[in-house]
Amino acid sequence: MSFFRCTAWLILVAVMTIVTRATASEPTDPESAIRRLVRANAEKDLPTLSRMMAHDADIISYGVAGRKYVGWSELEQGMKDEFLNAQKLEIPIKELKVWRKGTFAWYAMELDYIRSVSNGVEVTRTVLPMRETGVLEQRDGRWQLLSWHESFRSAQLGIPLTALSTDSSQPELGNSDASSGTDLSGEWHILEVEDDKRYTATFDHNGNGPYTQHGGRFTTSTITNRLWQGTWHQPGNDREGGFEVLLSEDGTQAKGIWWYTRVGTQQNIPPREHGGTYHWRKVTP
Repeated sequence: MSFFRCTAWLILVAVMTIVTRATASEPTDPESAIRRLVRANAEKDLPTLSRMMAHDADIISYGVAGRKYVGWSELEQGMKDEFLNAQKLEIPIKELKVWRKGTFAWYAMELDYIRSVSNGVEVTRTVLPMRETGVLEQRDGRWQLLSWHESFRSAQLGIPLTALSTDSSQPELGNSDASSGTDLSGEWHILEVEDDKRYTATFDHNGNGPYTQHGGRFTTSTITNRLWQGTWHQPGNDREGGFEVLLSEDGTQAKGIWWYTRVGTQQNIPPREHGGTYHWRKVTP
């Protein structure tokens, strides 16, 4: 055998070995495929996610905070943005149930989405209790995720704000009438934790005022035992909803949740089911 024929043979064997190993490493059942997808997400492994998710142009999936993805390109960009913004991701699966019929499978899963974000000085770690459902199809022997829907497992995201509102050990800063509560006037920096969106709100004494996101405006309804509740409206993208945050003892910060009640013509959205988490910081008195 000549040198060139021998070299070509070795290259062919090497290529066949790589292909065989890659094929062997592919999940052979839908549950293994789901677990591989979750691990790839936590490791920010976009090539694996791309290989294991369908690229059909008309597939629709829904994420938290009202996010809607149509086709692969939108989802890919969303994942790139998240991987860039999050310094570290941890996604432990708490519960997973899978059903299969022929070449199709569907699942229900509970997991924690643990997101670490750095602002250059410190790292903020947020734990989001999530639930997810989805559908997979076996195509050419490979399980691929077609469509999925995720939401918060707990409406209060692990923060028992409502329970705090009835805690008699906390000093009462107001009552059902927001005007008699603490002075909220000034400029506040608002952070939507999941999307790392930042904007500024300018409140009057009662906690009402505009914010710099789609011409939005906050309206406070109640402040009781540091529990600050109200509504928001964004005419710029025709959306509205509610919020619930807990003020710090010195009244300069607030953490909590927000949710949708209307998106365009879609009304009667169940409160607290679709939204995200807030972190507010007062920067001027």
